[in-house]
Parts: sequence; C-alpha cells; structure tokens
Amino acid sequence: MENKQGIIATYGSIFLNVLLFALKFWAGLVSGSVAIIADAWHTLSDSISSVAVLIGLKVSALPADEEHPYGHGRAEIISSLVVGILLAVIGFNFLMESILKLRTHFEVHYGTLAIVATVLSIVIKELMAQYSIRIGKKTNSMSMIADGWHHRSDAISSVVILVGIFVGSYFWWIDGVLGILVSLLLFHATYSIMKDNISVLLGQKIDDELREKVLALAPEVSDLNLQPHNFLVHNYGRHIELVFHVKLPGELSLNAAHQIATNYEELIKERLQIEVNVHIEN
Repeated sequence: MENKQGIIATYGSIFLNVLLFALKFWAGLVSGSVAIIADAWHTLSDSISSVAVLIGLKVSALPADEEHPYGHGRAEIISSLVVGILLAVIGFNFLMESILKLRTHFEVHYGTLAIVATVLSIVIKELMAQYSIRIGKKTNSMSMIADGWHHRSDAISSVVILVGIFVGSYFWWIDGVLGILVSLLLFHATYSIMKDNISVLLGQKIDDELREKVLALAPEVSDLNLQPHNFLVHNYGRHIELVFHVKLPGELSLNAAHQIATNYEELIKERLQIEVNVHIEN
C-alpha cells in the first residue's frame, strides 16, 4: 500500500512536470531568456528523474529471491543516484550557457507570460516537493525524498528567476547571473542526494536512536547483563539487517544461551521490524 502511494505520486509528478516544461519553455522562447529556458529543461529533467524513481519503486517492491536474498530495496538507492547525476549534468549545462550569455552581453526583456509561468512553477513545484517528501518519510523511501528535493530545487530556482524578472530592466547581466545561481542550486541538490545515498551503499554505523531502542529491550529478555555491543547495520532499503554481540556467563548451558539470543532477536523483530542476528560471547 505504501509503495502504491509512491507510484501514484510519481505518475502525478511526471504529468505536472511535462505541463510546466511546455509553459516555461514557451515563456523562455518568447522572452529570449536563457535562464527561463534552462529552468524549463530543469523541470523536464524532473520527469526523467521521476521515471527513474518509478522504476526504483517497482523494482524495490519485488520479493526476495535466490539471487537477491535481502530483497530489491537498494533499487531505490540506485534510482536516487541517477537523479543526482542527472541534476549535476543539467547544472553544468546551465553554468556554461550562462557564462556564454555574460560574455556576449546578451540582454533580456521579460514579459507577462514569463511572470505567470514562473509564479505557477513556484507554487506547483513546492506543493509537489512537500507531497513527495511527506510520502517518502512515511514509506521510508529515499528515492521519493530525493525526488521531492529535486522539485524543491526547481521551485527555488524559479524564485531566483522571478526576482531577476523584476530587476532585469536595470541590469543587462541579470539573466546570465541567474543562470549561474540556478546551476549552483542544482550542484548543491546533487551533493545532498549523492552524499546520503552513497553513505548507505558504503555502510553506516548504527544511529543512536536505534541503538538505544535495542538496548532498552535487553532487560525484557533476561535478568542477566547482556551488554549488547559491536553493532553492525546492513541497509537494503526497506529491509534492514542488524548484527550485534551479547555477553553471557560461561556456565550457562548452550540451549539456555541460544534461547536468550533467539528471544532477543524475536523481540527486536516484533517491536522494530528489523531482521536480527545475535552473536553470543562469554
């Protein structure tokens, strides 16, 4: 059900982005603004990234099999990286076009259509961003959250362009400078998306909140001081594997020790929905 929400949101994102692209591209052609045309292509790139997210969501929903015993959850991480790379490529193209515009002293005269298109883009893209991020947090979907920030970066770039439209008549160079600012915003969004997802792929230490929850469950398993330690977390999207060690008295029978570890594993799985493997130490 949660995955279905993400898929429906992504289809809506693709549809709205195509409409906004057409409107902004038209406004850019009429006004001759490189910044608005670049912003239009930024919006269209959202549709491409949304397709990547859609593929990631559908693949991640596939059940575990013999070749992928931990499921397909990392497909979402891969799709998020595709979004990040796409943003970087588009940002670089904007940067080159903007520098060229400044070198040629090209002056832009904005019109009413440019204002209307930019305002609509700001409102719609921010609403899309809030919706995607909310769904992403609810479903623990990194690709949905990444797509939401992609929408927000588009809204921010449109805000920058709107400011430029109102001061453009005073500064001939405003459109080129705006294009550079848009590219820098895209590079920042790229950094945020790539940093979070690459960190998951490389492996992360257990976060303090999860660690405290696991420690808090120990007294419910045994009166002994289990001393949970040496935590390792393997993140596969929606599927998380947790491995850690506990200490038990050497005089305890093997069956008794095994039962304590099993009870601890089952309790964590029931309360936290995490697959667990507990190792026993003396």
